[in-house]
Amino acid sequence: MTEAPRLDRQVCFALYSASRAATAVYRPVLDELGLTYPQYLVMLVLWENEPRGVKELGGELGLDSGTLSPLLKRLEVLGLVERRRSGEDERRVAIHLTAAGRNLSVPARAIPQRLADAAGLSLDELEQPADHPGQAHGRAA
Repeated sequence: MTEAPRLDRQVCFALYSASRAATAVYRPVLDELGLTYPQYLVMLVLWENEPRGVKELGGELGLDSGTLSPLLKRLEVLGLVERRRSGEDERRVAIHLTAAGRNLSVPARAIPQRLADAAGLSLDELEQPADHPGQAHGRAA
């Protein structure tokens, strides 16, 4: 008879624990910006390149519309983004940053260094893409 699975040997639990630990480190830093971690991820994508279609944004972040729509609504209420319908196709909605949303990128630039300091790592160590679990996102989805 095989042994029952142990929690401490489950990869999924290790990833879950690491995710919770990372979010706990981000929380106080993001609180200063008035953002949650998922909202920060949306803003990161938009700071890189905007506007983005809702479907494109969801695909890049690995979020379904049921999760993404409330995030975008809250960012709209905060005055950081706005939704605009395409002039060519009314069914398509693009997400644009507002001036306040663009301005928020300035204090957000300090976040990676603050996280590196909190983790006792250099910024290069923190940002090593080869060690980034997010690379598996496309394969796992």
